[in-house]
Amino acid sequence: MKLTEEYWNNCYQNNDTGWDLGKISTPIEAYFSQLNNKELSILIPGGGNSHEAEYIFCKGFKNVFVVDISPFAISNIKSRVPNFPVNQLFNENFFKLNGTFDLIVEQTFFCAIDKNLRSAYAKKVAELLNSKGKLVGLLFDAPLNEDHPPYGGTIKEYIGYFEPYFDIEIIAPCYNSIEPRSGREIWVKMIKK
Repeated sequence: MKLTEEYWNNCYQNNDTGWDLGKISTPIEAYFSQLNNKELSILIPGGGNSHEAEYIFCKGFKNVFVVDISPFAISNIKSRVPNFPVNQLFNENFFKLNGTFDLIVEQTFFCAIDKNLRSAYAKKVAELLNSKGKLVGLLFDAPLNEDHPPYGGTIKEYIGYFEPYFDIEIIAPCYNSIEPRSGREIWVKMIKK
């Protein structure tokens, strides 16, 4: 399966977005509720409809950036949050993105990319982070689909991808997942080496 711009655009245009909660996920909301530094530079890769970006931005974090390959997804946040800075919305391939960030938020992107790109994802995240920058968010700890996203995985597998680039502070079952995802998500907090 080719996970192209056309593929993802079709998903958003046809509302084939079963992963989209229509709001920020509970674990990511809890994480941001305890952060005080509103100056952090935050990237959300594969942001999709960007409910996380909307929530974080509306809570006063002004340096929030979204990258998504689908122009339709990017247009959704533009229309929903008209005061979101358009120069912080990147309609491009994550793996071609340049810049540096203090924090990268993982929410359904890692499980949506081709499984052969997982090592490249870990390396790219490390490249995009400032010194001691953090990757935080959610990964699936469950066998999911083999032939289309979302793709699952295991904690052991994830450690193999991330350990070369990160000190893994937390990689553990998520205690506050929404009901349909309960027992299938892990929370990760990793610091760039």
